Amino acid sequence: MRNFKKKIVTDETMRPVAVLIYYEDWQEIEKLLAIAQLKTEEQKVDLAKYAGTIKLSIDPLEYQQQIRDECSIIDN
Repeated sequence: MRNFKKKIVTDETMRPVAVLIYYEDWQEIEKLLAIAQLKTEEQKVDLAKYAGTIKLSIDPLEYQQQIRDECSIIDN
């Protein structure tokens, strides 16, 4: 990752409230974010095509409640 020059702006109590960076660096950051967004969109899977492909022997909500009950016994 590239090291961008930045200046942290603080308030009276020295808490950070803003970051100043050069405009050219900001443009490069936006470009990198756009590339990362495109990669993320390419990796998305259409889960609808898997709907109904497995048959369950127990209702999913009942199973979830059963597992939560078991975990609460262990935690106590």
